[in-house]
Amino acid sequence: MRYFLAILVVSTVAVIGMLGFQGSHFRKPPLYIFPDMEFQLKLRPQKPSGFFANGRTSQLPVAGTIPRSAPIQTAAGEVYPYEDAPVMTGRTTGTTNFVESDPLPITVALLKRGQQRFTINCSPCHGQLADGNGITKKIGAMAVVANLHDARIVKMTDGELFYVITNGRNLMGAYGANVTVEDRWAIVAYLRALQFSQLGSMDDVPEALRASLKK
Repeated sequence: MRYFLAILVVSTVAVIGMLGFQGSHFRKPPLYIFPDMEFQLKLRPQKPSGFFANGRTSQLPVAGTIPRSAPIQTAAGEVYPYEDAPVMTGRTTGTTNFVESDPLPITVALLKRGQQRFTINCSPCHGQLADGNGITKKIGAMAVVANLHDARIVKMTDGELFYVITNGRNLMGAYGANVTVEDRWAIVAYLRALQFSQLGSMDDVPEALRASLKK
C-alpha cells in the first residue's frame, strides 16, 4: 500500500511539475500532448499559400464537382436551403401557420417522382393506395397505421403534411434525414392525387373533361 501511495505522490508531483495547475500561466511554450490537434495541416481562407500556382488558399471549385447546396425552384422563385422559407419548413415565414398549398410547381414529372418516393418510403406502412394496409400491418409488425384518406388527414394543409413527413408524429418516425425537401413535397403532391382518386367527385373534375369520364 505504501508503495502505491509513494508512486501516486511522485506521479502527481511530476504531472503538476510539467503541466501546472488549471489557470496557471507560463512564459515557456506549453506542452502539447496531441500537437496535431493544435497545429493542423490546413489552409486558412484568404491567406497566401505557396502550394497553388496563383499563391492563394481560396480556389474556385474544381470543374465537375457537385456544390454542397443548390437553390430549389419554387413557384415563387429560387430558394436556398439555408433560407427560412415555406418550402423548407412547411410554415409561413415568421409564423407557426402551415402553408395551404405545395410551393413547388405541380407537374407530371413531380407527380411521377412523388409516386416513386411514396412507393419506397411510405407504401410499406400506408400501402400503395395510402389506405393504411401496407405490408408492415399485414405481417403484424405494426398494428396501427394511419389511413391517409381519413377526413382528419385530408383536411390537413400541404404544409402540415410536409411537416409531419419531415419531423414525424405519434408512431410515425421522421423522414427529414432520409428524403430530400423536393421529394417530400413531391410525396405530398402525389398523396393529394391518391386522395382525389378515392374521395373525389365529379365536381372536382374540370368541366371540359367530365364528358370523357361519363363515357
